Amino acid sequence: MKKISRRLAQLSQQVADRPYSPLEALQLLKETATAKFPESAEAHIRLGIDPKYADQQLRTTVVLPKGTGQTVRVAVIARGEKVNEAVGADIVGSEDLIEEIQKGRLDFDKLIATPDMMPQVAKLGKMLGPRGLMPSPKGGTVTFDLAGAIAEFKAGKLEFRVDRTGIVHVLFGKAAFAAGDLLVNLKSLQEAIDRNRPSGAKGRYWRTVFVCATMGPAIQVDVSALRDLKLAEVI
Repeated sequence: MKKISRRLAQLSQQVADRPYSPLEALQLLKETATAKFPESAEAHIRLGIDPKYADQQLRTTVVLPKGTGQTVRVAVIARGEKVNEAVGADIVGSEDLIEEIQKGRLDFDKLIATPDMMPQVAKLGKMLGPRGLMPSPKGGTVTFDLAGAIAEFKAGKLEFRVDRTGIVHVLFGKAAFAAGDLLVNLKSLQEAIDRNRPSGAKGRYWRTVFVCATMGPAIQVDVSALRDLKLAEVI
């Protein structure tokens, strides 16, 4: 069993064993972000789905209105005139970039490819798939609208998926954000999950929601209160 640090044990005493209202939970998240580095705000959401079934899988994107607080390095694989349309990308290439990635180049956070390049990009699947970097239409990373996709990911668009145990793990900002800004991002995430409910999901879809700072204790959020909240009331 992993040993809990004294710092985390002390912070855990500040968290009651009960669901908190969304804003109250995020204010507590900020109070418990005491590490010596800028911590991220994390959401861990257990859903009532079993991803081993094709109709109970969840993979989609969300645009966080208040951004992620992170610098996103975007690489683009395209050819011809499309290379010139990759405005704002950090790395742009064609077959040459595919070869560099095969040799181990992975200095990017998001890889976007045009549809015509996907047959060649497919050979990178074993390398990129486990790292969550493989371009996919559902994730918005296979597109001819390169400028638009680059701008969205730079501004705060995230791709996320449910893990094999039915839990979604997402970084939705920085602990240094105002609690209200974190709430806007968390609400946007909740709406994206509801919009993309798998067709095979039966019974209670939402089970639990916990938030925490990177090195902080888990704080349970009242699921009903979060879902009943109107985004217009938050902004």
